[in-house]
Amino acid sequence: MTVAEIETLISDEMRAVVGKVMTTMTSYPISASDIRRWASAVYYPEVPPKLYWDEDYASKTPFGGIVAPEEFNPFAIMTKDPRPTKRVMRRTDFELILGIQPPPTRAILQSEVRVHYSGVRMCPGDIIRSIERIGEYSEREGKMGLQLYTTVSNEYINQRDEQVKVLQTMFVRY
Repeated sequence: MTVAEIETLISDEMRAVVGKVMTTMTSYPISASDIRRWASAVYYPEVPPKLYWDEDYASKTPFGGIVAPEEFNPFAIMTKDPRPTKRVMRRTDFELILGIQPPPTRAILQSEVRVHYSGVRMCPGDIIRSIERIGEYSEREGKMGLQLYTTVSNEYINQRDEQVKVLQTMFVRY
């Protein structure tokens, strides 16, 4: 059977894993230096806002100290858990990570990223936990045939169990 002859790419096993944890990560404690470097890189060649590097200034804000820019990624360099090892699977092997057979597709594209910021900011000393899950599957006909849309949700939670942000990345497979 070819992909063109398939009525749906979403199997019962795939429906059953929606919402189940795919991967988790824990960051090392965030340092003020991490935040300063990130802000310097993001705002280069401009000087970043003082909130991200000037402790005296930041202490007088409602945050009471330096905070990270909302787009800060505490996992950009290395994770505390799981310890860095040789990576066997790609992060786009969603179904394989969850122990089920992926659908028969030829290509995968990242099509969209949405971010919801909760208002809780990352600060020096915070330890962030990332929980990644398949949020949903949907499909539609396209020029290349049946297209499978997979939304992966990645929730960032601090050590106080406060949600910091949720990234939703949509992938298209055909």
